[in-house]
Amino acid sequence: MSNSTRCFYSDSFQGFLNAEETSVFGNLCDSCHGDMRTTTRESWIEEISVMRDVLSRLDEKDGQIIFEYDIPRLGKRIDVVLLCRGIIFCIEFKTGEKDRKEADIDQVLDYALDLNNFHKFSQNKLIIPILVPTRYNGCSKIIQPSAYDDRVINPLVSGSEGLFGLIERVLIDFPDEEPVNSNWIISPYAPTPTIIEAAKSLYENHSVENITRHEADKVSTDRTIAYILKVIKESKEQNKKSICFVTGVPGAGKTLVGLDVAVKQTYQGGDEPVKDEGAVYLSGNGPLVAVLTEALAQDNYKRCRERHEDKKLTDSRREVGKSIQMIHRYRDNMLQKIKNPVENGVLEIDPEKAVKQSGSGFGEVEHVAIFDEAQRSWTHKRLADYLKRGGTYGNKLKVPNFPVSEAAFLIWSLDQREDWATIVCLVGGGQEINTGEAGISEWITALNEKFPHWEVHISPKLTESEYAEGRVNELLRDNAHVTYSEDLHLSVSLRSYRAEKLSAFVHALLTFDPRASELYDEIKDRYPIVITRDMDAARKWIRKNVRGSERTGVLVTKESARFKPLAIHILPSGDEYAVHWFLEDRVDTRSSNYLEDAATEIQVQGLELDYTCLLWDADVRCENNEWKYYRFNGQTKWVELKDDTETKQEQRKYMLNAYRVLLTRARAGMVICVPAGNPNKTPNDFWEDETRLPAYYDGTYGYLKSIGIKEITE
Repeated sequence: MSNSTRCFYSDSFQGFLNAEETSVFGNLCDSCHGDMRTTTRESWIEEISVMRDVLSRLDEKDGQIIFEYDIPRLGKRIDVVLLCRGIIFCIEFKTGEKDRKEADIDQVLDYALDLNNFHKFSQNKLIIPILVPTRYNGCSKIIQPSAYDDRVINPLVSGSEGLFGLIERVLIDFPDEEPVNSNWIISPYAPTPTIIEAAKSLYENHSVENITRHEADKVSTDRTIAYILKVIKESKEQNKKSICFVTGVPGAGKTLVGLDVAVKQTYQGGDEPVKDEGAVYLSGNGPLVAVLTEALAQDNYKRCRERHEDKKLTDSRREVGKSIQMIHRYRDNMLQKIKNPVENGVLEIDPEKAVKQSGSGFGEVEHVAIFDEAQRSWTHKRLADYLKRGGTYGNKLKVPNFPVSEAAFLIWSLDQREDWATIVCLVGGGQEINTGEAGISEWITALNEKFPHWEVHISPKLTESEYAEGRVNELLRDNAHVTYSEDLHLSVSLRSYRAEKLSAFVHALLTFDPRASELYDEIKDRYPIVITRDMDAARKWIRKNVRGSERTGVLVTKESARFKPLAIHILPSGDEYAVHWFLEDRVDTRSSNYLEDAATEIQVQGLELDYTCLLWDADVRCENNEWKYYRFNGQTKWVELKDDTETKQEQRKYMLNAYRVLLTRARAGMVICVPAGNPNKTPNDFWEDETRLPAYYDGTYGYLKSIGIKEITE
């Protein structure tokens, strides 16, 4: 039996049949990380029983059976894969179901197409997607190729009883297939050229500009992109490794720069992708990835429908997924290749878990990796703790004594390439908002200590206090491979004057800089900012100012707690909720425009709206011209974070950064609502609500008003 981290269980047909059912089930349970539902256990028991019946009757014992197979870097699991006589059977079970459903058929077809499009050792192989509603009485009669002009067969459907006969018919109809690669289970991730071409057509429309910050002067962004592409070109020509750190004020277009570099590097001015020149855009921000992916996919789907092209939305999503991915999936795919446990604090590739390829070696397929919000990469402690307990959800990938931070591991991953590589780090200043986010200093420390041969290209702005606590010059003092370039800072033109001034104003506001009043006066006419103590007044102001299809929304910090009395709900944490919140129109109550569900800094970082309402709760309060920090205990009171331990200092930094993020999300203007609290007392002279005392809010409101911010009351 294989112990590959790519699946929960795999074995030869004969090995599977010889094993006890309870042993196979136990292996599946042991491989699953996190809370496992009873329905999952019951499904596995039935799947094992069905597959034992099928394989025991099949005149073939040399094949391989795989349960819960993880498609590299896509975060999808196939219930059962059979590798038999050169054919790949992709089987999706719906235990207890009596009917065939279109959504389920689409699901198993998607898995088959993902294998064909992204799984190197499945490309050009015959792939048979089979849906098995176990109580279904029918069975597919016709076996024919799909409409995708590849070797994927149209989805077949069978109940448990007919599954053996269906598989047997496929084997009879396709007798002369070439064997599947013996390393199929650890196949490299390798997108097909057709997927890359499709992704290019999506980005060329640039519809993503509607949901990302894009006020940057085109000349400025073009200059930055040109510099990065020059570094990439030189790295290739000189066979070396390089890293670029790109800074930019909120609204400067860092995300679009990252996407543009990915596309331009892949195509290099031509109509066809350049072989072995790929780039990938990676982000640890789940909502950002989900919203970008869905917006681009919906736009492409709509355009295809307008041209009367037969295309599914899932196809568009798949195409986008080639170049926009979650960073943890990239990271976890590399983790699956290392020797485990790690010995002597040194990361090493396990050749039994990975396939070495020409050029890329044991690295990933891309030469260029673009990390958005690089400051949010995890510290060594957070990543080591996560992997020690079995970090990857749904897969007990335990790595005890993991030796490096996430930044160091990501550089190590690209360093595995035997030819050349370039990393592009897009950096937001003062925007670390989660416990365990390392900031940019961790990247620089890793380069100094572990990768001194990498050439470092850096924006001079990275030396300012918002980045790496102002220690960049100190950290890079003895690094001989550093080049500073103004081209790596996304400056903004007069057209985006307000974005630059807004960033400066917010920084002044949060640091009690006296220039805050002066900066407010400079931007208030072109970029209105008002304050109120009344949520109804805030909603009214937004609705009065918004025009046409402009987007609005309410924002709160994740530490906010007493928002229900103001008729505000927190948007649930799943990425799908962020997609609806950002993309649905005014007729859908899930839309941000309803001003009912509030998003947190976690859900909006990297994205923006036209007009926002920031609801400022009692978590961060102005008291005697300094910020005090509180957390609600979930029941009765706010508890001050006043210990001067390193952990508490870090928590306070994240809490203030949360407001920095929320104060810079609006394109056109914002209203800040600092509630009045509840001033009422009971007949016995007790506070009616001790969690919302006016004193918790008055200091903050007074400070904001003292800056000169205009007050509205209705």
